[in-house]
Amino acid sequence: MADTVRVLSTLALKGAMQSLASQYQAAGGARVDADFAPTLALLDRLRAGQAADVVMLTREGLDEVAREGRVVVETCVDLARSFVGIAVKAGAAHPDIATEGALCAALLAARSVAYSRLGASGILFAKLIEQLGIAAEINARAQIIPQGFTAEKLVTGEVDLAVQQISELKQVVGIEVVGPIPRELQTPAIFSAGRMAAANMPAEADRLLRFLASPAVAPALRESGLEPGPNP
Repeated sequence: MADTVRVLSTLALKGAMQSLASQYQAAGGARVDADFAPTLALLDRLRAGQAADVVMLTREGLDEVAREGRVVVETCVDLARSFVGIAVKAGAAHPDIATEGALCAALLAARSVAYSRLGASGILFAKLIEQLGIAAEINARAQIIPQGFTAEKLVTGEVDLAVQQISELKQVVGIEVVGPIPRELQTPAIFSAGRMAAANMPAEADRLLRFLASPAVAPALRESGLEPGPNP
């Protein structure tokens, strides 16, 4: 459609974009047609030739496609930071995860833990449990999903704990976010956006990027579980 800007976005921004797309259109912008998937899946789709006007990825992912010439470097902007958190089914007891020792104990006590294979959170978590020396025990009974929302496994009763970006956990009804994994054990993911070099609507893409990088989006980002801006 001539009045539609096409966006490919990482799942972590889905909650915020559902609100921000409406705000943008209400302010006179084009309709936003957004498709959401993990960054690694989006990278595969972009390299396979999928078209879009704007892409929203982890900063590392965006840098990769910019180096490949698929995204215009000068248009790239950092939008938000995200931390990996733990969730339980609504009404379940919240385990103590405030320290490294408490987190280890909570993970080992869980009947099963869900995490994502392709998302930034899953990659971080897989490395973390290796570093903590509990990978074998956790993975022996983990539910490792290829993509999507890990907290859905809480709702179905398949796991006791779900691990993902807090903004992704909050997309699922019927769960409660316990809190972030101790911050000293993780590096926040930076989510960024840029205009595709082959964008069909470059001017509208640039307008959307200016909007997404503006202070006006901060409330929607925070509500979705993200922290505005790239810096602590």
